[in-house]
Amino acid sequence: MRGAALSGGANRGSSVGTALMGGPNCPTVPLSFARIMNTSSERNPQAAQMADESMLRTLRFQIEAIWPQESRLFARYALPVDAHILDIGCGNGYHCWRMLGAGAERVIGIDPSVKFVFQFYAIKQFAGHDLPIDVLPLGIEHMPQKMAAFDTVFSMGILYHRRSPMDHLRELRELLKPGGQLVLETLVIEGGANQVLVPDDRYAKMPNVWFLPSPDTLIGWMKKNGLKNPRMVDISTTTIEEQRSTDWMTFESLKDFLDPNDPSKTVEGHPAPVRAVFIAEAPY
Repeated sequence: MRGAALSGGANRGSSVGTALMGGPNCPTVPLSFARIMNTSSERNPQAAQMADESMLRTLRFQIEAIWPQESRLFARYALPVDAHILDIGCGNGYHCWRMLGAGAERVIGIDPSVKFVFQFYAIKQFAGHDLPIDVLPLGIEHMPQKMAAFDTVFSMGILYHRRSPMDHLRELRELLKPGGQLVLETLVIEGGANQVLVPDDRYAKMPNVWFLPSPDTLIGWMKKNGLKNPRMVDISTTTIEEQRSTDWMTFESLKDFLDPNDPSKTVEGHPAPVRAVFIAEAPY
């Protein structure tokens, strides 16, 4: 099924739908970090090496340190029971594993970068081929229209990269089952209704940032696109402690994107990054 979805072609919509929802024998696996990493020797001949306690401890600390703010989000907002989840722009699937660990029945991530897809399957090689989690090399624009297939759809760090935020919100709503939940995390600015920052060039050295709305503005956009009860559930200023260079990520990070004389501004003079999380439901 996965091969059919990856190959594209004229039947892309139907094959993607089949791969996304899994077959009748798709298992439900409540997963912890230990469950992901402690694979059996029958499935994986390198299991003895992977089970080395010191290496597992190091990996756990490194992974949990990547985005510490996400643990707050996962702890506060439980997933629906037996949820089928889609993560838009999932990168190498980090959050997909967290969702599976939180008890999701089926998790699909999509990301157009083939490099990220290969990284995900390198991890799944050790985690277990039968786990109900996959990442497909697709963008949201490649998804079947009005699919209405997922209990929860995550869009984290995507909206401000879209040339048309209205189209993105509509696409997200159409992926949800009736009554399904949207979890949207994005950059915002201070301000009231109808206030939006449209950077002339770059924002925090990023060339592809198009719209940064105020929270009230984004809630208005969500209502306009038919999402029900949109509300902001978290807002926080991004800090250089959480977004930083590491031994595995040695290139520039947040401190390089802020004004060295005024960290409340980016190097371009815009307000420094503030992230907010919004939740809404699809109509019945």
